[in-house]
Amino acid sequence: MQKRAETDLFLVLAKPAQRALSEHGVTTLQMLETYREDELLQWHGIGPSSIPKLRQLLAEQGLTFHT
Repeated sequence: MQKRAETDLFLVLAKPAQRALSEHGVTTLQMLETYREDELLQWHGIGPSSIPKLRQLLAEQGLTFHT
């Protein structure tokens, strides 16, 4: 499997979710893994359908959400 470019990383998400991550300065999976799922769900633009997609992106790199 090809490694995703950092700029294309979050393209699997809806635009509101992409904007939410950007507004909170999350541009890499390493930054994303510092958050808990419930924290992200508090952000405007991140909904329940975003979490499995983000979880998958993290898992592809051997990462997980913060617990």
